[in-house]
Amino acid sequence: MNSPRPLWSRRRFVTTSAVSLGGLNLLTTRKAAAATGNGVVIGEGEYKYEVIHDWAVLPGQYTWQTTHNVAVDSQNRLYVIHEGRADQTDHPSIFVFDEKGAFIKAFGKEFQGGGHGLEVRQETEGEFLYVTGYQHLKKFAKLTLDGEKVWEKFAPMESGIYAEGEATKPEKVWGRDRFMPTNFAFLPDGGFFLADGYGAHTVHHYNAAGEWQKMIGSTGKEDGQFNLPHGLWIDDRKADDPLIVVADRANARLQWFDLEGKHRQTMKDFILPANVDRLGDLLLVPDLSARITLLDKENKMIHLGEDPAWRESVLKDKMAMRKNPTGWVSGKFVHPHDACFDKDGNIFVAEWVDTGRISKLRKV
Repeated sequence: MNSPRPLWSRRRFVTTSAVSLGGLNLLTTRKAAAATGNGVVIGEGEYKYEVIHDWAVLPGQYTWQTTHNVAVDSQNRLYVIHEGRADQTDHPSIFVFDEKGAFIKAFGKEFQGGGHGLEVRQETEGEFLYVTGYQHLKKFAKLTLDGEKVWEKFAPMESGIYAEGEATKPEKVWGRDRFMPTNFAFLPDGGFFLADGYGAHTVHHYNAAGEWQKMIGSTGKEDGQFNLPHGLWIDDRKADDPLIVVADRANARLQWFDLEGKHRQTMKDFILPANVDRLGDLLLVPDLSARITLLDKENKMIHLGEDPAWRESVLKDKMAMRKNPTGWVSGKFVHPHDACFDKDGNIFVAEWVDTGRISKLRKV
């Protein structure tokens, strides 16, 4: 049986020239961030963080190709997956950095063109990576921390919702019920939940042996239904009542379910919530619409980087800002796609931008 996850986190285990723009610094070049950050502090009260953009820098032989997800192992090493380009099959999709941001290694060529979700999980045999691939890949896999494949799986045909051939020739199937997995949530007994965010808009439950058990939800706007269930995690802040919390992105909300799949709660006032992490009594919710949100133990919202005027500039012209780093503002987010805590309470953010960007929010 796999061991329970640690309680503190879901994923544990050049000079910059600038000009003044409304009192903020407009970044005009993007190179390695200084270890002391840029001096911009966001947040409020006990939740204040210094922003260090471009914390992780790749060696010259590699390029960022739209960063997607981040995870931290027991040695505080950061793992980053990018979507990659399907036509660059010799380029890795997963990169590893030490706790100071120095590059260690790269692997995962098989996820080029569809790399998406990434988690590190401590098990009795050691630590492992769990990875999802969408687009043409349509699969999920378990890897060692060096990228060796333990197993890979495709659509759960037992669910009865996928087109014939989805499990054997997934790249050929593009119907409404295609399989497009996005992210994982892990149970103490070794089982896990898997969100099919871009496909059938449902959440699948697997046991510790990797066998499909059931699914939760379907496409829709009512409580218990989803419109792009992009991220999820186990919210066990109440130890006697663990719940699954799902970032129902296109419905602009979080939803909570019990472990049997019964809907318990819906929380609105999000924009495009993309994923969830937990540290103690805090939930961390990266929002694709230019902000990060923390929820305290009472689910009170604390927004990091909230600026409606900046969001408007990010979203205009069909999100053209994501391809224009010369317009990015220091201390502001463009499109946070994922975020996770490290063991010291710092936050790492991966943004869905064309050139890729990993920022560290150093807890003040």
